[in-house]
Amino acid sequence: MADMKAYVEEVLEKIAVKDPGEKEFQDTAKEILTSIIPVLEAHPEYREERLLERFVEPERVILFRVPWADDKGRLQVNRGLRVQMSSAIGPYKGGLRFHPSVNLSILKFLATEQVLKNALSGLPIGGGKGGTDFDPKGKSDGEIMRFCQSFMTELYRHIGPDVDVPAGDIGVGGREIGYLYGQYKRLTGHYEGVLTGKGLTFGGSLARTEATGYGLLYFVKDMLDDNGIDIKAQTVAVSGAGNVATYAIEKAQAMGAKVVTCSDSNGYIYDPAGIDVALLKDVKEVRRARIKEYAAKRPGAEYHEGCAGVWTVKCDIALPCATQNELSLESAKTLVKNGVKAVGEGANMPSTLDAVEYLQKNGVLFAPAKAANAGGVSVSALEMSQNSERLAWTFEEVDQRLKRIMDNIYAQSKEAAEKYGAKGNLLAGANMAGFVRVAQAMHAQGWV
Repeated sequence: MADMKAYVEEVLEKIAVKDPGEKEFQDTAKEILTSIIPVLEAHPEYREERLLERFVEPERVILFRVPWADDKGRLQVNRGLRVQMSSAIGPYKGGLRFHPSVNLSILKFLATEQVLKNALSGLPIGGGKGGTDFDPKGKSDGEIMRFCQSFMTELYRHIGPDVDVPAGDIGVGGREIGYLYGQYKRLTGHYEGVLTGKGLTFGGSLARTEATGYGLLYFVKDMLDDNGIDIKAQTVAVSGAGNVATYAIEKAQAMGAKVVTCSDSNGYIYDPAGIDVALLKDVKEVRRARIKEYAAKRPGAEYHEGCAGVWTVKCDIALPCATQNELSLESAKTLVKNGVKAVGEGANMPSTLDAVEYLQKNGVLFAPAKAANAGGVSVSALEMSQNSERLAWTFEEVDQRLKRIMDNIYAQSKEAAEKYGAKGNLLAGANMAGFVRVAQAMHAQGWV
């Protein structure tokens, strides 16, 4: 064990030297590599092949300029990025994020997580992530269209249905995917499934919008059932108000739980009667308004400035569904003090490493993002299958396949944790189960 621990520390030191300042990427590398030491002990050949060094180094990083014109005809310039992390088990697959926070560190962290998440799905997809520091908030449809067209004018050279299949992420919804797909089709002349999250009229999949939120609840319910906790009548706190949060709320309440919070970057809502999903959808999906508009329309609901305050609300189950590193150590301590039983990550790595450690030490059931939020990419892969078949499946068929995938991810994570001496630690189990599948493929394919 000491030998492989030293190997992991050696790789982490190399990352710190080669990638200075990339905190998000360094954090995820540390979390993953330290948890897979038992796997490395069982496979010493991975060290000889420098498999970890290859695992943490992207196969390809594409960085490009995106010039576009605003509504006043003024030239604007943004930066575009695509991190093609691993194609060991299939074409690169992962979302595009449009947000001012986008940088190489965040995308490498997301891409690394995506590799393991996609491996856990059992589907033949590799891992990647991309995006831009462009902010779609406050932009007109025309500005967003022109930006998307300029972005795709470069990106199209690097993607394809058997090469790299991007999807949507923060800031990239149906509107943006439509503009991106239209430009890809215009440039290539090909009508093919190169983007997922498409509209239903041009190759999209039913249940895609709901997939990450629904998948999160399927995983969390498996975890709760395994520990003798009935989700019915449990009080749930959710952060975020995008697709993941909205449909996590919808599914949790369909399962009998009561969800009392949601949030955006400005503040959070506390609704003791339970979140009105129809109203939430109207505010965020139809009117694209700020979350405080919910409180204005809902008697008894409270709006509070500051989104971090959402974790001060007493709850049995916490579901962070907003963004990375939103659940801090301080918030974890507050949740534990208030009697939280389980935390399920709907966003990508929303809990800081010290927060995760604190939750686990205090006996809180923890469903890690790379396993629990794999529903979105799983249904994206099912969309690829439907595109290849030139068929569209029913909502029920997609949802049933999604549930089977999430049940299997939970079983894999639990099994791997038990096999390698970390019983009950689903984070370690998910890392190990996903890594084993990728490592086996890398080992078989030689030094590439």
